[in-house]
Amino acid sequence: MILAFGTYDAARHPRVGVLVAGLRAHGYTVHELDRPLGLSTAARVRMLRQPWRLPGLLVRLLRCWALLVGDVLRHRRAHGRPDAVLVGYLGHFDVVLARLLFGRTPVLLDHLVFAGDTAADRGARGARVTLLRGLDRVATSCADVVLLDTPEHLRMLGQLVPARAARGLVVPVGAPEPWFEAAPAPAGPSAPDDDGRPLRAVFFGLFTPLQGTDVLADALAVALPRAADDAAHGGRGLEVTLVGSGQDLPAVRDRLRGAPGVTWHDWVAPADLPALVAAHDVCLGIFSATPKGLRVVPNKVFQGLAAGGVVVTSDTEPQRRLLGGHLELVPPADPAALADRLLALRDPAALAAARARAATGRDLARPAAVVAPLVRLLAARGVRP
Repeated sequence: MILAFGTYDAARHPRVGVLVAGLRAHGYTVHELDRPLGLSTAARVRMLRQPWRLPGLLVRLLRCWALLVGDVLRHRRAHGRPDAVLVGYLGHFDVVLARLLFGRTPVLLDHLVFAGDTAADRGARGARVTLLRGLDRVATSCADVVLLDTPEHLRMLGQLVPARAARGLVVPVGAPEPWFEAAPAPAGPSAPDDDGRPLRAVFFGLFTPLQGTDVLADALAVALPRAADDAAHGGRGLEVTLVGSGQDLPAVRDRLRGAPGVTWHDWVAPADLPALVAAHDVCLGIFSATPKGLRVVPNKVFQGLAAGGVVVTSDTEPQRRLLGGHLELVPPADPAALADRLLALRDPAALAAARARAATGRDLARPAAVVAPLVRLLAARGVRP
């Protein structure tokens, strides 16, 4: 039996839900002891960048930990000790508690985010980044296995603490089952490829440097007027839905003020997001050339494929390596190339070919597929279903 443990929020951050579902699909019994902290990634990073906010974080954390300790004691009486403990995403603090509570039981930390790296990507510098890198060192030292999503992040672990590189294991992010369930039924061979409506694209996420929303805004500022002009002369238009908030949102709104065909949503409930994305033709990924942007394969790439969409994202080594044959790749930080690709996908034949490429990659995003490396590691350690 494996115990998923911590203050994670699977609705906000679906990664841990993917791991749990994948392990269950391989026959493992997985129990969850979870007391969500109730803070987004942005809020946690903001607290760590602004020390005066830390008391609020500490109070929330201690309250959740007190509940978790009681949960563990009751669970142990009912089920005995677990064979392994999986500490969910954003578990930098939770892994310390897990190490104290579970002794020699193997502890697996899903270290999808390096705190220091994330803060640096969002503009922090100096002592704050140094402090957060220290937090990363403490967290990874408490784990027997550190789960990372790309080989690039595995190398970061080795650079952070060379002695811990052997603890790392690459497990791709994947997508939860609701995203697959939201996908529209495949069109039959006689279905028309062009019903005359505009091409529909959607972006969702935080407006941060990692996402490259400044690049996206510059691309849309070119593509949307051109598509509107084409539509006025009988061609196919382009409509874009932008979902989310973040530090770069004001600049993006300014850049796209007056642009035709844009719909804005500050927030969409996680349960409603798969259906929203599935209602579009194209899911937009990330487009920055920041160091972090070059190291990740973001959630939305897996989720967009799962929802049956065509995914347009940056041509980076980790994305190309894992899913390149199924994605529409454009050079990072290249608004002109992104605008051209979106305009080209309005052609029915181009869109149909992109959909076919995307469809052959959907199964790579399923929970059972992405946890395969973890299943092999658990079996090698004697933890079997």
